[in-house]
Amino acid sequence: MDANYIPFHPNPSKPRFAPPAGAVDAHCHVFGPEAAFPYAPERKYTPCDAPKEKLFALRDFLGFSRNVVVQATCHGSDNRALVDALEKSDGKARGVAVVSLKVGDSELQALDRSGVRGIRFNFLPRLVDATPKEAFLALAERVKSLGWHTVVYFEMPMLETMTPFLEALPTTIVLDHMSVPDAKKGADDTAFRAYLDLVAKHRKIWVKVTCPERISAKGPPYDDVVPFARALVERIPDRVLWGTDWPHPNMTTHMPDDGALVDMIPRFAPDPAQRKALLIDNPMRLYWAK
Repeated sequence: MDANYIPFHPNPSKPRFAPPAGAVDAHCHVFGPEAAFPYAPERKYTPCDAPKEKLFALRDFLGFSRNVVVQATCHGSDNRALVDALEKSDGKARGVAVVSLKVGDSELQALDRSGVRGIRFNFLPRLVDATPKEAFLALAERVKSLGWHTVVYFEMPMLETMTPFLEALPTTIVLDHMSVPDAKKGADDTAFRAYLDLVAKHRKIWVKVTCPERISAKGPPYDDVVPFARALVERIPDRVLWGTDWPHPNMTTHMPDDGALVDMIPRFAPDPAQRKALLIDNPMRLYWAK
């Protein structure tokens, strides 16, 4: 792996918060192992191996029942590691793929049979090269017939330029990591309030209240991220998702304790009904409806 990145936590704590039966970790990854599933030549980072066996063991240890495995940029559009994890999950995992703009219908249908339910569009220059938004719109039109959604990853300063694209997408949309708001500015910042209004207005938009370790300006225990997540849970309770982001790629300053991340869930969603929606009802509706 790249020398400046930290490997995932070797001994996460047992969370004090017990997720309700049937809870879903709706954002995590598998990496490699490289010997079986090589990383993409065009990748912009090289992670540590994080195979499906480690992911499923962590799922059980943390008290979750299911995973949504998201294809990361280090594997490019080669989804073999993702598909392998889905097919070996005993139906306990669904996936979000990254596909080539030239992907064939037969490949999309095979991914669908394996348990893929969406595709991911990444707009972070540090992770991917630029792709015209028109190309992404055309791809979204193609997967709409499969009942898939689109996962869109961008950061809050891009909101104004991204809004027309989001409004034009023909599918359900899931925004990664609260679109990384500026924690230093707080949840009353104009940009985040505009974000709240946008996702409330468009019922096709869902949000992952994930990755406090990437958003926080203060570090653990990530107190400064709680108001952002809570605002989203309160505003769109039926369209929020939660996940670990294990194995936390590209972390350079510290590696979060996954047990401690689970213990943030009741801070994000104080009411049991909110937690049931966040952890069970919403992900089951989006990923296991068919």
